[in-house]
Amino acid sequence: MNTKNSITLRSYDPQVKDVTLDFNELQEASLVIRSLNHPLRQQILNLLEEFGSMTVTQIYIKLRIEQSVASQHLAIMRKTDVLKTERNGKFVYYSLNKSTIRAVSHMVEKVNV
Repeated sequence: MNTKNSITLRSYDPQVKDVTLDFNELQEASLVIRSLNHPLRQQILNLLEEFGSMTVTQIYIKLRIEQSVASQHLAIMRKTDVLKTERNGKFVYYSLNKSTIRAVSHMVEKVNV
Protein backbone atom coordinates (compact mmCIF):
# COMPACT_ATOMS: atom_id res chain seq x y z
CA MET A 1 0.00 0.00 0.00
CA ASN A 2 1.37 3.40 -0.95
CA THR A 3 0.63 6.43 1.17
CA LYS A 4 2.09 9.88 1.32
CA ASN A 5 4.65 8.69 3.89
CA SER A 6 5.47 5.24 2.53
CA ILE A 7 5.75 3.13 -0.58
CA THR A 8 5.66 -0.62 -1.04
CA LEU A 9 7.98 -2.03 -3.66
CA ARG A 10 6.41 -5.22 -4.92
CA SER A 11 8.41 -8.15 -6.12
CA TYR A 12 7.16 -10.28 -8.96
CA ASP A 13 9.44 -13.08 -7.79
CA PRO A 14 7.67 -15.22 -5.15
CA GLN A 15 11.05 -15.89 -3.52
CA VAL A 16 11.61 -12.18 -2.79
CA LYS A 17 9.54 -10.36 -0.19
CA ASP A 18 7.87 -7.02 -0.87
CA VAL A 19 9.60 -4.06 0.77
CA THR A 20 7.81 -1.15 2.38
CA LEU A 21 9.75 2.08 2.79
CA ASP A 22 8.47 4.36 5.52
CA PHE A 23 9.78 7.81 4.60
CA ASN A 24 9.56 9.07 8.20
CA GLU A 25 11.70 6.17 9.43
CA LEU A 26 14.08 6.69 6.54
CA GLN A 27 14.49 10.36 7.47
CA GLU A 28 15.16 9.45 11.12
CA ALA A 29 17.75 6.88 10.07
CA SER A 30 19.49 9.40 7.83
CA LEU A 31 19.70 11.88 10.72
CA VAL A 32 21.35 9.23 12.91
CA ILE A 33 23.86 8.40 10.18
CA ARG A 34 24.60 12.09 9.62
CA SER A 35 25.12 12.56 13.36
CA LEU A 36 27.77 9.82 13.28
CA ASN A 37 29.46 11.03 10.09
CA HIS A 38 31.50 13.90 11.47
CA PRO A 39 35.20 13.73 12.49
CA LEU A 40 34.76 15.48 15.84
CA ARG A 41 31.71 13.42 16.77
CA GLN A 42 33.65 10.28 15.84
CA GLN A 43 36.39 11.38 18.25
CA ILE A 44 33.74 11.82 20.96
CA LEU A 45 32.41 8.32 20.20
CA ASN A 46 35.93 6.90 20.55
CA LEU A 47 36.41 8.66 23.88
CA LEU A 48 33.11 7.37 25.23
CA GLU A 49 33.93 3.86 24.05
CA GLU A 50 37.27 4.07 25.84
CA PHE A 51 36.09 5.67 29.11
CA GLY A 52 32.47 4.48 29.29
CA SER A 53 30.89 7.74 30.40
CA MET A 54 32.17 11.29 30.64
CA THR A 55 30.97 14.79 31.41
CA VAL A 56 31.08 17.56 28.83
CA THR A 57 34.01 19.06 30.78
CA GLN A 58 36.02 15.84 30.56
CA ILE A 59 35.26 15.59 26.84
CA TYR A 60 36.24 19.13 25.89
CA ILE A 61 39.43 18.97 27.95
CA LYS A 62 40.48 15.64 26.35
CA LEU A 63 39.74 16.91 22.83
CA ARG A 64 41.13 20.40 23.49
CA ILE A 65 38.07 22.14 22.10
CA GLU A 66 35.79 24.81 23.50
CA GLN A 67 32.98 23.77 25.82
CA SER A 68 30.32 25.24 23.53
CA VAL A 69 31.60 23.19 20.58
CA ALA A 70 31.55 19.99 22.61
CA SER A 71 28.05 20.77 23.88
CA GLN A 72 26.72 21.39 20.36
CA HIS A 73 28.05 18.08 19.08
CA LEU A 74 26.81 16.18 22.13
CA ALA A 75 23.35 17.70 21.64
CA ILE A 76 23.24 16.51 18.02
CA MET A 77 24.11 12.96 19.05
CA ARG A 78 21.71 13.06 22.00
CA LYS A 79 18.82 14.16 19.76
CA THR A 80 19.41 11.20 17.45
CA ASP A 81 19.58 8.78 20.41
CA VAL A 82 23.23 7.93 19.77
CA LEU A 83 24.07 9.05 23.31
CA LYS A 84 22.45 8.44 26.66
CA THR A 85 22.66 10.86 29.56
CA GLU A 86 22.61 10.27 33.27
CA ARG A 87 22.50 13.01 35.89
CA ASN A 88 24.55 12.54 39.04
CA GLY A 89 24.14 15.60 41.22
CA LYS A 90 25.12 18.62 39.19
CA PHE A 91 26.96 16.56 36.57
CA VAL A 92 25.52 15.05 33.40
CA TYR A 93 27.35 11.98 32.16
CA TYR A 94 27.25 11.00 28.50
CA SER A 95 27.58 7.41 27.32
CA LEU A 96 27.01 5.52 24.09
CA ASN A 97 23.58 4.15 23.29
CA LYS A 98 24.98 0.99 21.80
CA SER A 99 21.59 -0.36 20.75
CA THR A 100 21.08 2.63 18.41
CA ILE A 101 24.62 2.35 17.07
CA ARG A 102 24.21 -1.40 16.59
CA ALA A 103 20.93 -0.91 14.67
CA VAL A 104 22.57 1.66 12.36
CA SER A 105 25.55 -0.64 11.85
CA HIS A 106 23.26 -3.52 10.82
CA MET A 107 21.42 -1.25 8.41
CA VAL A 108 24.68 -0.07 6.81
CA GLU A 109 25.91 -3.67 6.52
CA LYS A 110 22.76 -4.59 4.60
CA VAL A 111 23.27 -1.67 2.21
CA ASN A 112 26.83 -2.81 1.49
CA VAL A 113 25.72 -6.29 0.37
